[in-house]
Amino acid sequence: MDATFPALMIRDEVAGSRRVQLTRLAADELGEGDVEVAVHYSALNYKDALGITGSGRVLRNSPLVGGIDAAGEVVTAPAASGLRPGDAVLVNGCGLGERHHGGFAARIRVPAGWVVPLPAGMDPRSAMILGTAGFTAALVLQRLRDNHQTPQMGPVVVTGASGGVGSLTVRLLTAQGFEVVAVSAKPALHDWIRSLGAVKVLDRRGLPLGWRPLESARWAGAVDTLGGETLAWLTRTVAERGNIVAVGLAGGADLRTTVMPFILRGVALLGVSADHHPQEDRCAVWRRLDGDWAIPGLEQILSEEIALGEVPAASHRMLAGETHGRILVDVNR
Repeated sequence: MDATFPALMIRDEVAGSRRVQLTRLAADELGEGDVEVAVHYSALNYKDALGITGSGRVLRNSPLVGGIDAAGEVVTAPAASGLRPGDAVLVNGCGLGERHHGGFAARIRVPAGWVVPLPAGMDPRSAMILGTAGFTAALVLQRLRDNHQTPQMGPVVVTGASGGVGSLTVRLLTAQGFEVVAVSAKPALHDWIRSLGAVKVLDRRGLPLGWRPLESARWAGAVDTLGGETLAWLTRTVAERGNIVAVGLAGGADLRTTVMPFILRGVALLGVSADHHPQEDRCAVWRRLDGDWAIPGLEQILSEEIALGEVPAASHRMLAGETHGRILVDVNR
């Protein structure tokens, strides 16, 4: 019987180069932790693509198995954890795939405090179509509601709407009764984005970004996956007492704006962190994604299902803007 497991290992080498190799790990190489999980599915996220290609400072250790998401079933766990062999579980965030061997492997070992029991209505596949992207979309909704954003206030604009977080956010906010206007630089996907519930899709490349400290108010609220000049534009165009939730930096980490939107319109700029989120609330959010925050039509948001060996090429395509929606990784294929 083969006691090793397939894994996608990332190594930093001389002169700043990065090597990604499909290899096999023995049980004693899985890393620290007291819960062992047989992984069925992972997913490819923008952060994963940055780490695999070396385009961003994501990985904190080398060598390291990538993958910030994993779902499968418990193999072993301490009795005190409340987990039992065969339990369906997921892990997302907590340093998985950044500081700790991640989900691009058929087996992981993690601390019990990282493990989320799968809600009754989810299986590992549907959990990973959601993954960190779906969890982030739910945190967006939570932040908006906690700061008193309601559908009655008017339309919410979502940027980067063809990506994983963007598309799931469009779907979730629409399902919760919000009118959603989407922004995307991919005209070929505008019909697909409308099919997710957006009432209108704007081409990001033709947006009149303006330059004044305040532009005409166009949105009751906003969700931004891009950062940079797009986020700055949103601060200038969101209406009084509107909320902007920032969740990404695909368009840049800089933010050049003024205090005018905040002191004259009362606009609130909010952030979410899927990685550093309290575990008790993490479990509660996942239960809501199986309940009153369920996102309908997940298979419509799934664009690709790939094997571990296809992850590097898909990562390069993602950073080149050639992917959309969610990419599921079948780690045993």
